[in-house]
Amino acid sequence: MKKPNLAVDFCGVRFPNPFVLAAAPPTDDAEMIARGFEAGWAGAVVKTLGLEHVEVNLVSPMMVGMDYEDKRLVALQNIDLISDRDIREVLPEVRELKKSYPDRIVIVSIMASTEAEWKEITRRVQEAGADMIECSFSCPHGMPERGMGSAVGQNAELTYERAKWVAEAAEIPVLIKLTPNVTDMRPVAEKVKEAGAEGVTCINTVKGLIGFDLDTMAPIPSVEGYSTEGGISGPAIKPIALRFVADVARDVGIPVAGVGGVVTWKDAAEFLLAGAGIVEVCTAVMRYGYDIIEELNEGLALYLEDKGLASPMDLVGKGLPKIVGHGELSRATKVLATVDEDTCIGCGACVIACRDGGHQAIEFAGPDAGEDARVPKVDDEKCIGCGFCRTVCPVEGCLTMQPREEKISA
Repeated sequence: MKKPNLAVDFCGVRFPNPFVLAAAPPTDDAEMIARGFEAGWAGAVVKTLGLEHVEVNLVSPMMVGMDYEDKRLVALQNIDLISDRDIREVLPEVRELKKSYPDRIVIVSIMASTEAEWKEITRRVQEAGADMIECSFSCPHGMPERGMGSAVGQNAELTYERAKWVAEAAEIPVLIKLTPNVTDMRPVAEKVKEAGAEGVTCINTVKGLIGFDLDTMAPIPSVEGYSTEGGISGPAIKPIALRFVADVARDVGIPVAGVGGVVTWKDAAEFLLAGAGIVEVCTAVMRYGYDIIEELNEGLALYLEDKGLASPMDLVGKGLPKIVGHGELSRATKVLATVDEDTCIGCGACVIACRDGGHQAIEFAGPDAGEDARVPKVDDEKCIGCGFCRTVCPVEGCLTMQPREEKISA
């Protein structure tokens, strides 16, 4: 079998691979984007631009991370704004990037207010040679009070109106970046489709408050003792992003650029299975650098080869038929916790988890078992097969959920 070809077609545009730099600090100038292209990224979404008269006053600090146990930066909160660079300086850079990297995809993110402004910025971006446009209807802070950002994306009618303005003016594909700060993204995505835009990008950051400084009792990041709600990104939001991507891809039937918490090729493969046609990455690039594209490309290629697939496009949406309503899930077979005594290290994590968070179905063998005293034993009568013990077990494959012969009522 031939080696997989990572190139993908998305909204009529050919990408060398499915990996794109999201609109963020790593795409705020041409030199940075060029380094990303040299590293192997298929495309970049230039950090969101406004017209010349849009005043962008940044604060500092504007970012703070959340750690968990020994894991650094499981989530990042930012109170950054759109680019503070002059559009008249950025658009010539777009033209130069396309001249220097003709096979790479340059997408420009834009934000405006009135119909005239949306159409003007669309026209100017097209004239600069961009391959696609991404409209930010989703920034959760700093712009909603101006009638932009998530104030638009949370309202289906406003989304339709503005998406239609851009679609009418655009001669290149248009993506509308949607906010996760809604109960259901599908009605908004339907309006994007109705307005004539080619696709959606989901998700943007999740609005949140990442924490407080316990010494000053002030929220963080602290700006002279004060802070504000901001956008949460990073690995912690991946489950939220996957849910919205799957919802839109399955029920709206519009091309989706997936973004939110991607760090590894496995994350990216999950987004493709959920229905994304390309995958955008931000926080992981900021932390680990542009060179993570090597692992993304190599890992995805090896996975495709292992599965006998020729292209990432063979993955797109393949997981969607297996997402069903809770009532459609089988009740026919019971699975129970099963401990591999050969690999168990006797840490007791499963015992504690089941005792205080489950059904008291796991206990140590006890002193009568001699050297096996710390081996967990499962009481099949008490175990209901919830799977929490498997989740906390630190040894891969040691604790699994195995079906029993007996059946339970449907």
